[in-house]
Amino acid sequence: MNKLDDPAWYSLNETHKDFAVDYGQIKFYDPDYCPFGGALNDKETGSGIAKYASLSDSFFVIGNRPDITDKVQIETELVCDQMVLDRRIDIDIQENIIELQTEIQRDELFKLVNLVQPGYFRNKTADLGSYYGIYKSHQLIAVAGERMKMDGHTELSAIVTHPEHTGKGYAKQLIVHASNKIFNESKIPYLHVADTNFNAIRLYEKLGFLTRKKISFWKLHTNTL
Repeated sequence: MNKLDDPAWYSLNETHKDFAVDYGQIKFYDPDYCPFGGALNDKETGSGIAKYASLSDSFFVIGNRPDITDKVQIETELVCDQMVLDRRIDIDIQENIIELQTEIQRDELFKLVNLVQPGYFRNKTADLGSYYGIYKSHQLIAVAGERMKMDGHTELSAIVTHPEHTGKGYAKQLIVHASNKIFNESKIPYLHVADTNFNAIRLYEKLGFLTRKKISFWKLHTNTL
C-alpha cells in the first residue's frame, strides 16, 4: 500500500508520532494540533472514534467511510484531489517571504487561515511544520505551510490569501518557496484540494502538481440527540 493512501495514519506512526492520540485501530492528532485521524483497517474503529469525540466536537477521518457508533454522526464527505509534486519548481521568488515564528506572527497566521478556511487550523497547528508568509503594509496577507508529515512526504497546507489581496500571484510564490524547502529535506510535497476548487487545481497543475487519487475527508461530530 502507498503511504499516501492513509496520510494521517502514516504521519502519526512516523514523523508526527508524538502528536498521536492512539486508539489501536485508529489514530488521531491531538485536537489542539489538527482535527484529523486515520486507520489502516476501516473496521473496528467505532470505539476509538467515539472516544475521540469526547475530545473534539468536530473532526475528520481521512480515507474510506469510517465505521462509527451512535455517539457520532457523519456530517459531510469532502472529496479532495490528492496532488503530488515530483520535481522542484523553477520559478524566481519576487516577494519577501518570511518564516512565521514569533507569537504575534503565529496569531496573525491563525486569524488569516480561519478567516478564509475556518475549521481546519487549530491553536497549535503551526507546531506541526514550517509556515511562511508575505506581509504588505505590516499586514499578513498570504500564507502557506506544512501539516501532515511522514518519513518521505510532507503535506502543503493553509495555502491562503486574504480576500482583499487575491489575484496577485502570492500563493504561487509561497507554494514554490515551501515546496522547494521540502525537496531540500529530500522529501516529496503533496497537498489536498477540494475537487470542486477548480481555480486552485489549475494553479497547482501549472506548477507541476499531478492528481494522484481522489481521497475523502469525512467530517464527523458528536451526536447530541
